[in-house]
Amino acid sequence: MKVSDILRVKGSTLFTVRPDSTLWAAVQTMAENDIGSVVVMDHGDLVGMLTFREVINHLNANQGAVGERLVRSVMDDAPLTVTPGTDVMEVRRLMLERHARYLPVMDGRTLIGVISFYDVARAVRFLIESEAVTGQTIYVDGGRRFRTFERDMGFM
Repeated sequence: MKVSDILRVKGSTLFTVRPDSTLWAAVQTMAENDIGSVVVMDHGDLVGMLTFREVINHLNANQGAVGERLVRSVMDDAPLTVTPGTDVMEVRRLMLERHARYLPVMDGRTLIGVISFYDVARAVRFLIESEAVTGQTIYVDGGRRFRTFERDMGFM
């Protein structure tokens, strides 16, 4: 399963802000849309990612005040990205190693989506449950396979 498969199921709704947006405006966007991240874009280019982690860290450092801070001063300006062709097991590994909960999906320089840790967990669960129901081996991650529940009574 590839990132493109996750996006196909998830949909393509994207929420972005500009680096010169106020942090308060970004927080409002996140709260109103019940999302944990926004992609920071400037003139069509990805320049950062703002997640609830950066917001919470800022609030903690400033006694709960958002103030007039701009997104650029709080965002992650070098977010990890993936492509539509990235294998879901590679995404899982990257997210766990980097403690990343949200990853922008880029096709060249074009932002085409964002996937969350939840999206990846749901995809992996689907793979495992599909194999358990069908009894067929599902190959992912360059040929490494998930074993069936019937044979191993476990996940991997």
